Amino acid sequence: MTAHIIDGNALSQKLRADVTGRATALKAKGITPGLAVLLVGDNPASQVYVRNKVKACHDCGLHSVLEKHPESLSEAALLERIAALNLDPSIHGILVQLPLPQHIDAQKVIEAIAPAKDVDGFHIASAGALMTGMPGFWPCTPYGCMKMLESIGYDLKGKHAVVLGRSNIVGKPMALMLLQKNATVTICHSATPDLKAMTLQADVIVAAVGKRNLLTADMVKPGAVVLDVGMNRNEEGKLCGDVDYADVAQIAGYITPVPGGVGPMTITMLLVNTLEAAERL
Repeated sequence: MTAHIIDGNALSQKLRADVTGRATALKAKGITPGLAVLLVGDNPASQVYVRNKVKACHDCGLHSVLEKHPESLSEAALLERIAALNLDPSIHGILVQLPLPQHIDAQKVIEAIAPAKDVDGFHIASAGALMTGMPGFWPCTPYGCMKMLESIGYDLKGKHAVVLGRSNIVGKPMALMLLQKNATVTICHSATPDLKAMTLQADVIVAAVGKRNLLTADMVKPGAVVLDVGMNRNEEGKLCGDVDYADVAQIAGYITPVPGGVGPMTITMLLVNTLEAAERL
């Protein structure tokens, strides 16, 4: 068996075309969806991420503002900027690029963003909405994973989904989203005693740990759906995920590649969230 590849680039383009159309409809009503991106410091990876986010906004007809601040920016000054953007009617979504410098409390910054503009889905109000099944913004990476499952027509009802990783950004919200679709969910982490025993039971595996080749072919049930959220580098410096892709692809039913899988979906769901923030007005 060779797994079907879930192409994140192709699905992203499809979803972005829909965003462009909906943004055009909003503009006809005098509303241009706006995203403010705040970057503090000069982390090279963060610079690439924010540049890609701003470009994606412009490509889909959204208004985007990029604010670059020096690493010396005080926490108080950053909170002041967020307070101003919360009140700015032209801005519907606010994103503060993480990680932040050590002298700034990231959680305090996230909580300062108005929940109605929390397009990253990291605010405690967003987490609470997801937990209780209320409307709110879903974190972009697990949201993208759900769209990938939807794109292959996969019915999660009664399926066993195993999530590798328990971060607030991917693992925990991923588990809750799968639960909402009536999957039976197991979360595995560094203290799980027999990871292989868990993954071999799984109909769906979401790998989100950040450890190269964590998931190998002998850990995957034939025909399982494998979503690789990991972002690592191999010895040659090439991007790779948490899954031993070449071998697992011979066992799985569906698999996402790295790059070109979940990655493009993350920015796409940010656009979707920003658009929906504007539509809710």
